[in-house]
Amino acid sequence: MLKATMDYRRLGQAGLRVSALSYGTWVTFAEQGDFDRALQCLDIAGRAGVNLFDTADAYGNGEAERLLGLGFETLGWDRAAYVLATKLFVGTRDCVNMRQTLNRKYLLQGIEDSLQRLRTDFVDLLYCHRPDPHTPLEETVWAMSDIVARGKALYWGTSGWSPAQILEACAIAERHHLRKPTMEQSEYHLLARERIERDGAAIHRDHGIGLTTWSPLASGLLSGKYAGGIPAGSRAAQRGFAWLQPRLCDAADNRRVQRMQAVAQRFGASAAQLAIAWCTCHPAVASVTLGASSPAQLRENLAAIALAPLLDGDTLRELDALFPAGAAASLDTPTNTSTNAPTGAENTGTSTFSPSSFSLK
Repeated sequence: MLKATMDYRRLGQAGLRVSALSYGTWVTFAEQGDFDRALQCLDIAGRAGVNLFDTADAYGNGEAERLLGLGFETLGWDRAAYVLATKLFVGTRDCVNMRQTLNRKYLLQGIEDSLQRLRTDFVDLLYCHRPDPHTPLEETVWAMSDIVARGKALYWGTSGWSPAQILEACAIAERHHLRKPTMEQSEYHLLARERIERDGAAIHRDHGIGLTTWSPLASGLLSGKYAGGIPAGSRAAQRGFAWLQPRLCDAADNRRVQRMQAVAQRFGASAAQLAIAWCTCHPAVASVTLGASSPAQLRENLAAIALAPLLDGDTLRELDALFPAGAAASLDTPTNTSTNAPTGAENTGTSTFSPSSFSLK
């Protein structure tokens, strides 16, 4: 049985250290809305050494933030002991200027609303959840810098932005002596590799941007549980997630997952643990966000941290051959839905990274 010991990594060039595995609140908090279950998951994550907790105003129209804040208060955790991240873009107020935007009015109001729901005076990390083509980027950079200057957030960053957009934001900040973006959050798993391995690795290497990732199991596909269809109680069986079902039941992908399970068994691990451990092996990745929907699933997934040091070059090359970069589309979420965050820009191109060159953690 794998015994987990958490690893902590710097967030890019920032001095802040975050746990290699973090806990996200999209499904457990926002969609299930079960506070007792959410509290259990928080406690399990904390005891395993997780110090980074991720949420967004988009998740359940603010419900995930509300439950997370209540959970921290109920557990009585020291605010200095954990890193809290939230994201703005979707909005929770049904009025002009307050939905799917990064304008200054929304950002300054949105952070106040998020802090109230989270029951805290500040967040450690504040992401622009998606780029906004309708707001001048300079306006967004000024507003985010002002939020940091006012102590409402310690660092700001982006989620689902292209390298060009991130570098333009950095240039604007440098030109006006403002706070630059510190981190980018992107989808990353064996079936969606380009955003991190091609784009993210370059901005991390050349500009010190910290990288956090989400969906290491491709919404559960890489766990192997969808090989026989949609099981009751799974994410794809929940209301509002029918859009995932065709992709999760793809026969070719599920055959590859079955072959991956054989690799995992050599280490006494599950396919899910292997998929998560693989994500942590990329040297540019600071933290991999887990979205477990039950305490048992979270315990299993957290044990992946002990598997990463065991993955040698031969194993990583085997997985690289099984899931070559660019071979499959991402499972990013649909746009303009009440239950899901909006999608980011498409990615195309070929990876410049090979898992055989990963540094093992």
